[in-house]
Amino acid sequence: MSSTTALPLTYGDVIHTPVHFDDLDAMGVLHNSRYAVLVERAVGKWWAARGVTFTGGRPTSPDAFNVVREYGITFHVPVTTIGDIAVHFWLEKLGTTSADYRFRVTSPDGAVVHADGRRVNVRLDPATMRPVPWTDHARGIAQPLLKP
Repeated sequence: MSSTTALPLTYGDVIHTPVHFDDLDAMGVLHNSRYAVLVERAVGKWWAARGVTFTGGRPTSPDAFNVVREYGITFHVPVTTIGDIAVHFWLEKLGTTSADYRFRVTSPDGAVVHADGRRVNVRLDPATMRPVPWTDHARGIAQPLLKP
C-alpha cells in the first residue's frame, strides 16, 4: 500500500465519523467493507442536516429516495485504531438523475489518506423504481458539494 498526501479542502465537505472496535477485522485493521458504511454515514448525515433523509421509513424529500449504482475504492494506509476518522466528499458531477461523488477517508486532521474512491447515486421514482431527475431543491442544496 502506498502513502498518499492529503489535499487541502477547497470543495465539498468533511464529516467526522467514528470507527468502533467491531469495525476492525481479525488483524486489527478497519475491515474493507466498513469503508463504504463510513462514507454512507457521512454523506447521509450531510443530507439529513439539510432535511433530505428518512423519518419513520418514509423520505422527507423525494430526493432522499436514491440508490448506489457504482462504488469503487482504492486503499492506501490501513485504519488501525478506533475513534474518529474524517470523510471528505464532493460531487464531481450532478447529472439529470445521477450524482457522481468522490471521497477520501482520512485521519481526523486530513494528514493521512486511508482510502479514496467514487460512488454514483441514482434518484429513483419509488413507484416505478426507474431513474427520475433530481429536484431543483436538491440541486440548490448540492451546490456547495460541487467541485469547481
